[in-house]
Amino acid sequence: MSFMGTLRRRVLTPDITETTFEKRGFHTCRPEARRRMEMVGRYFLAGYAAAAEVARPIDAETTLENVPAGYRGFAYEGAAMGFAVRYALPVGGRRHVIEFLHGRAGSHVYMVYVGVGWAMARIPRFRWPALHTADPLLRWLVLDGYGFHQAYFHTARYVYGPRPQDDACPWPAGEHAWYARRAIDQGIGRATWFVAGGDPERVARLLGDFPAERRTDLFSGVGLAATYAGGVDRVSLERLWELAGRYRPQLAQGATFGAHARVRANLVTSYNEQAAEVFCGMSATEAAKLPDEARTGLPTTGPVPAYAMWRDRISETLAARGRC
Repeated sequence: MSFMGTLRRRVLTPDITETTFEKRGFHTCRPEARRRMEMVGRYFLAGYAAAAEVARPIDAETTLENVPAGYRGFAYEGAAMGFAVRYALPVGGRRHVIEFLHGRAGSHVYMVYVGVGWAMARIPRFRWPALHTADPLLRWLVLDGYGFHQAYFHTARYVYGPRPQDDACPWPAGEHAWYARRAIDQGIGRATWFVAGGDPERVARLLGDFPAERRTDLFSGVGLAATYAGGVDRVSLERLWELAGRYRPQLAQGATFGAHARVRANLVTSYNEQAAEVFCGMSATEAAKLPDEARTGLPTTGPVPAYAMWRDRISETLAARGRC
């Protein structure tokens, strides 16, 4: 490791205690859920630290590939944040995220885009338009990541408090700027799974305090987190499904995204299989096919972002099959 790499790691990497439930004030339901969710944070920071210290993105791959399969995606997410934050430095590397995706991170593209969203919360806003968001469909995951960060680190305001919608969000510009608040809510929903410690009763109670028009996106985020991150048993997942009520199509849609990200990276675990079965009534591999099928023929122009139509198609497909 070079001197500059060591310096970047020490200066940029947050303390590991920032990911503990005690520090964050998150709800503790079951010890296993807490242990797993705290490990998610630890491996995220491990990936972030790896990105901070290396000279080239490819040099981080050995560290990231040695992370246990259940947590490897989170390490890639953290590394993506690290490379995006480095871009904001006076001597940063603008192409780091692009180069990162050209390597093994390409299998974790969803996590990479979410990680870039974490960086948005830590860099000046005038830098946001320059962040790497080449995929016009997946770029909304960046705002998902931003929403997760805000709810994770500013929980009192984004989950328990006045629940702002970032109406003044300056990115993206153009006719679809209105959708930013919805993408952010999807990230807030994902974070709520952690804030609630995977407790289905608490998740439902927290989301029930939000305005009804925001709950479709929030429950989608919960479904993604419960499927991708896991941490609870089948009984808890079934209770969450029951409590979701009218928002089951969105919960299931989020689950397909979580399954798709796992299958694409070849990191499917028993947690993922269990959640896909409960929320989608199928295996993780079968659930992962739905986003691919729904992506076919999406319009590239129009008043509604293709990303919104993509998600709606998946929800409608699941509902048509009688699952929701």
